[in-house]
Amino acid sequence: MKKIFSHLLLFTMVTSFAASAQTQRVVADQIIAKVGDKIILKSDIDNAISDYKRQGQNMQLPPDPECAFLEGQLIQKVLVLQANKDSLTISDDEIDAQLDNRIRYFISQYGSKDMMEQIAGKTVYQIKEDLRQPFIERQLADKMQAKILENVKITPTEVKTFYDKIPNDSLPFFESELEVAQIVLYPKSNKDIEDYITTQLNDLKKQVESGQKKFSDLAKIYSQDPGSKDNGGQYSINRTDKVWDPTFLSAAFKLKEGQVSPVIKSKFGLHIIQMVSRAGDDAVIRHILIIPSVTATEINDAKQKLDSVRSRIVAGTLNFNEAVNKYSEDDATRYNAGRIISQVDGSVRLTIDQLDKGIVANLKSMKAGDISQPLTYTDDRGKQAVRLVYLVHETQPHRMNLKDDYDRVAQQALNEKKQKALDAWFKQHISDFYIDIDPEYHTCKSLDFWFNSESTASK
Repeated sequence: MKKIFSHLLLFTMVTSFAASAQTQRVVADQIIAKVGDKIILKSDIDNAISDYKRQGQNMQLPPDPECAFLEGQLIQKVLVLQANKDSLTISDDEIDAQLDNRIRYFISQYGSKDMMEQIAGKTVYQIKEDLRQPFIERQLADKMQAKILENVKITPTEVKTFYDKIPNDSLPFFESELEVAQIVLYPKSNKDIEDYITTQLNDLKKQVESGQKKFSDLAKIYSQDPGSKDNGGQYSINRTDKVWDPTFLSAAFKLKEGQVSPVIKSKFGLHIIQMVSRAGDDAVIRHILIIPSVTATEINDAKQKLDSVRSRIVAGTLNFNEAVNKYSEDDATRYNAGRIISQVDGSVRLTIDQLDKGIVANLKSMKAGDISQPLTYTDDRGKQAVRLVYLVHETQPHRMNLKDDYDRVAQQALNEKKQKALDAWFKQHISDFYIDIDPEYHTCKSLDFWFNSESTASK
């Protein structure tokens, strides 16, 4: 139970849609386990394994996956039943919000709402209803787990004790890691250039409205949005999504199906938008984005402004974090004190290969605490920008140790302590639940705890 508990609950959410959508995947079904009045079907396990292989590309499948996934289901059912005993509840609004998020994710994966419904053989409403109970169970299990662990804390003494028990030859080796922050300014484009682009986009709008050209064809030729250009400019959006520029969302949801917007200006550039289809707060749209170029004069203006900001930081009259909050225009980092975050694990500790080449080239001449001169670069959306780069911290290649890696060790120690607390809770409470597992799975060595519990519960 120890090795797989923390992530198996997630698998039920990964597989819920597929189990609902791909009804022909399982030829015959059977009940393979019961926990109280909760049942576990063979299709639950088969679908979980199939989808894990398909979606969990960066994660290794557990050994004896049928046994492992069955254990995850057993754990969840026990937690759900205990949550019911303890009167833990999940609000309808909370579940509805999560269902909406999951449906938007599926739409983004399959390209459109129509394609998702076609693959599922069901309407969005039917899919949401199929997902509702699995979502409720997942949330109840999470709440129950949180309740069991709410008082589990870790002390510095326990961290050291945990670290001292690790054999020296088992300590992981870490490459050099860096904590890097930035302040970003986007030079303001010339009005004449924006007027020229507006005229160009208006001409494209007329071509669509006159029937001369298809919007999607023009998007593939003219749009400068790398995320949608090859897909004819198409996106699935929701009115409440925070990732979209508010001006863009507002303009999109004013449109009727087939209608093309006037030229709008967002933080990304200038757009025209076409409404493809809409259902309440969900919509499928296409857009054409053209990013106004900036001149050397405008870039120099941004450099001068950042140079002034840098001088104040170096002089100690302005704190870097305060400067980020006041001046930075990069949404990806400004709300995290300018820190660049790993796309792998959300950590602020990054290896060289996780940083863009522009930063890496300048870090070679910097040491921890240094702030670069204003640097020009092109962001991942193709916009020209100017930034200050701050090397907050740098570690040398090393074996894990308490000085450089205390937070890592502390998290590992806390995870171990939590796992022991969960094990203790299960051992204490498992006899309270009726458990029945199909004899076919009695060859699963990892389920010995559950087979013994099955016997105890039966008695």
